[in-house]
Amino acid sequence: MALTDPLGDMLTRIRNGQQAKKDSVLSPASKLRAHVLEVLQREGYIRGFSEDNTGLHPQLRIELKYFEGQPAIKHVARVSKPGRRVYSGSKELPVVRNGLGITIVSTPRGVLSDAEARAANVGGEVLAEVF
Repeated sequence: MALTDPLGDMLTRIRNGQQAKKDSVLSPASKLRAHVLEVLQREGYIRGFSEDNTGLHPQLRIELKYFEGQPAIKHVARVSKPGRRVYSGSKELPVVRNGLGITIVSTPRGVLSDAEARAANVGGEVLAEVF
């Protein structure tokens, strides 16, 4: 069965893995997912990720991060969905939890966090919010 929202599926796997206190989770590999994981790693929400080619299809192994037994990611939600795309200019990018969280944005310069997109003065599709 084909997925209609692959990025939403990966974010749900991360959320479920952290609730179950897993060290790592697997998700099917794609370029968009890898770019989103790079942003999460740069911002300190996950320990890292690597490509796992042991099975039939390539997968991404996502190393989850905890702080004093609590997940580093308290909330992760998809903003732009296949049925309703959400776009924002660089000046109108949403601020999550007064700057304590991040918004992941797909821009012409690649997938960036909201702070990086504001610094580069580019807008784009708002993919997800994390805090």
